[in-house]
Amino acid sequence: MQRLYLIPRRLRTFLRDTRAVAAVEFALVLPLMLALYLGSVEAARLYTADRKVATLASAVADLVSREKDKIAQSMLNDYFTAAANIMQPLNTTGLSQVVSLVKIASDGTAKVKWSAKSGNGTAREVDSPFPLAATTKINQLARGSSGWLIAAEVTYPYHPIVGYIIADTVDLKHVEYFLPRFEHEITLDTAN
Repeated sequence: MQRLYLIPRRLRTFLRDTRAVAAVEFALVLPLMLALYLGSVEAARLYTADRKVATLASAVADLVSREKDKIAQSMLNDYFTAAANIMQPLNTTGLSQVVSLVKIASDGTAKVKWSAKSGNGTAREVDSPFPLAATTKINQLARGSSGWLIAAEVTYPYHPIVGYIIADTVDLKHVEYFLPRFEHEITLDTAN
């Protein structure tokens, strides 16, 4: 009979004991806090990579648009290499860059005059249509000036660090347009 009296007292003592409450609460909150932390790190890293891709496309288009009459293939390759350093400290494996000179006709149709690539990219074919709507502001600006446009397309496969929050590779792509500074055609010299 004495044991029956001990059980409720021990049970009451156990229920009143608050020494491990913090550990239990921490164990319940830890997975959520880790998911929030890793998610914010991954989101910040993805945003940084996206901004770097946009900056890289803008830098390449800007450098090419500064040429006066022609650009040597070797100089263009140097631009590609220098611009790829913008992606540091991210891994540049899979980075592709394509620069094209686009002729904008008076009706707004866009055709590729020349195109060059770096990395895994595919250069556009000469005289192929370039996907730029005639109603876009840059198309109208090009028609109003020289009719030429530099288009830099950059694609980057973003690989997540952990892979729990963002599981698959995210393909980031940016296209930047610049008008040639000297308002005339820039030819590509493939001999150099």
